[in-house]
Amino acid sequence: MSKHGDRARQALMDSAEELFARHGIDAVSNRRITEHAGTANHSAVAYHFGTRDQLILAMVDRHLSATGERRAQRLAALGDDVGLRDLVAAGILPVVEVLAALPVPSWRARFLRQARSVPSVVAVLATRAGHPDGLEFLARHTPLSTDEGSRKVMQARVGIVSHLVFGVCAEYEARVEDDDEEGTWLDVGYFLVDSVVGLLTAPVTHRSSYLPRSSVPGLV
Repeated sequence: MSKHGDRARQALMDSAEELFARHGIDAVSNRRITEHAGTANHSAVAYHFGTRDQLILAMVDRHLSATGERRAQRLAALGDDVGLRDLVAAGILPVVEVLAALPVPSWRARFLRQARSVPSVVAVLATRAGHPDGLEFLARHTPLSTDEGSRKVMQARVGIVSHLVFGVCAEYEARVEDDDEEGTWLDVGYFLVDSVVGLLTAPVTHRSSYLPRSSVPGLV
């Protein structure tokens, strides 16, 4: 793709990210996205992405590409004796590092939080292979009890992680926009690492037949 075409795609994704974050994904039309991006071609989304669903997937992939590189570096730097906290930090810190590097105001965390909860978008994300939040390796590598009940509880807890991460990040992103933040993105990152480690290592007091289900492969 030409540099002009790549810039046009980026502008459309930036426009959609802001509008989705401010007004809600289902409330924003493709035409409004193109107008906010400064293009007179109202079919630009179809031209550059094909469908609205493909636009949303491209927006998610853009985030995953940025966090994936950082996460791979962190994982490669871990030694043989890897603890749970190391894995959790390798999963979460790249997310906040990418968010911290965005211009202010940024909208990505608020878009990604919606992508975890809006039914129309959840259905789109469910069509792809793997977990589009980039945190699926926690489910693979978190030490699990050999007891089946405890294993199911742990897997359910892992499913909560991305809801927690993007909920907290979205709230902090909004405070940064309002110039009402306390601390830094790095502080947010370590707060989340501590919280997730606590969630995953909390004792299991009752193995109920009810276990919360993740809303299907969700985001990071």
